[in-house]
Amino acid sequence: MSVPAPLIETLAAAAKPWNALYAHSRVVSSGVTFVHVGSLLVGGGLAVASDRAVLRARAADAEERRRLLRDFASVHGPVVVALVLMTVSGAAMALADVETFFASPLFWTKMAIFVALLANGLFVMRTERALAADPAPVNPLLWRRLGAGAVTSLALWITTTFVGVVLTGM
Repeated sequence: MSVPAPLIETLAAAAKPWNALYAHSRVVSSGVTFVHVGSLLVGGGLAVASDRAVLRARAADAEERRRLLRDFASVHGPVVVALVLMTVSGAAMALADVETFFASPLFWTKMAIFVALLANGLFVMRTERALAADPAPVNPLLWRRLGAGAVTSLALWITTTFVGVVLTGM
């Protein structure tokens, strides 16, 4: 994706006060970075642990699967909060250097991966809810879907983290 130069210039001008604060305050820049990395650690960690549990449960009996689905459902709230914090802090970091980030194809690649992560999360939540509604959650098609969503989630969390690390070196 390529953002037109006049739009980048307009955004940079609008974000100039934020850029100045972010650039000249270690407390602000460190705080925003901490929120971003901390929410990645918590949200991503919970998601990865849940994905691993889903993959392990493919061979489990119905009772173990029910327990997993209860645990899995309890993780959605904290992961969503972490994603919101990641989004807000990521936007704050991007607005601190509009010219670098908004003109970067790598930045837009990360945003596309992040959107895919969100879409996959919605897919996984819907699949989990369909399984939880089943009195004996053994539907093989839904468990395959949940497993595919877990594998995709793992790949997307790792990939977005990698691209984010590369972006910090820009």
